[in-house]
Amino acid sequence: MQDDLFGGPPPPPPPPEKTPERRTGVHPAAWGDDLRALAARLPPLLRLGTSSWSYPGWQGLVWEGAHSEQTLAKKGLCVYAQHPLFRTVSIDRSFYRPLTASDYARYAAQVPGHFRFVVKAPSLVTDALVRSEDGRGREPNPAFLNPQLAAQEFVLPALEGLDALTGALVFQLSPLPWTMLDRLPQVLERLRAMLQAQPPLNPPDAVLAVEVRDPEWLAPEHLPHFADVLKSTGATYCLGMHARMPPLADQLPLLRMLWPGPLVCRWNLHPVHGPHGYEDAQKLYAPYDRIHHPAPDEHALLARTLAGICGRGQNAFVTTSNHAEGCAPLTIHTLAEHMAQLSK
Repeated sequence: MQDDLFGGPPPPPPPPEKTPERRTGVHPAAWGDDLRALAARLPPLLRLGTSSWSYPGWQGLVWEGAHSEQTLAKKGLCVYAQHPLFRTVSIDRSFYRPLTASDYARYAAQVPGHFRFVVKAPSLVTDALVRSEDGRGREPNPAFLNPQLAAQEFVLPALEGLDALTGALVFQLSPLPWTMLDRLPQVLERLRAMLQAQPPLNPPDAVLAVEVRDPEWLAPEHLPHFADVLKSTGATYCLGMHARMPPLADQLPLLRMLWPGPLVCRWNLHPVHGPHGYEDAQKLYAPYDRIHHPAPDEHALLARTLAGICGRGQNAFVTTSNHAEGCAPLTIHTLAEHMAQLSK
């Protein structure tokens, strides 16, 4: 009866609440089925991507959570490469300092087998001037378009490190001084000699491409010569959508002169900023999380061009900068939507 009068033993205390585990590292954003369906409608020979990947402002678009630029530079590529629309990326840091085969191999180890890299050649061989820290040209660069340096410091390490993941190896030639622009035929022959001296490109999708930052290269008196240099060396022209260059429509004639062949395009800087407006775009667009200056006409023309190239069995590589419209991932998404509309 004692137990009945005073009740049974007290109930056990409730178990302590579990503290949610904190996720560490960089993880993909929540990509929906619509995005995956959009990617499935793109031509298999088309590879879209961005210029580099270490932007904290892409939170919610590419990765979840807040991360520093340093963290994303080290750990963001493997997440970037899982994005349904991204099948390439431009390695831009190689422009400022030559990378080793080991550097390239580390990048290659972070992406799936269908991925291909677009890589910029070091300014060591693509800048006609030796520049001071503020970017001003000091004196002629003796290594400009040097065939041996181009091979040793760029093409060979990239091919060794990236192997089958090699896409477009881009020689982006910085603006030339007027003394060289006045002698462009000689510069073109110098370019021919450099391209001819490069090793064979064994990976199936690898291609050498030349991007320029002076409209004079596309002038009627130089265009046939430029096309002959590229065609005779097996290289192609990289469409440079940049404020220094003519509109996309005015660059396509050179691509037609090189047909058949792959397409390489780097969408760099919106013309609203002018030819020297990189810093203005950087200040306005950061943190690169939305579109500021949409370019629907460029999207439409580029999409039609890509559809024609890929529809005839040629590869296409397109990378976009945050400075094209304000947010590179959203620019790629819009371009993909234009491409999907053409497939209806």
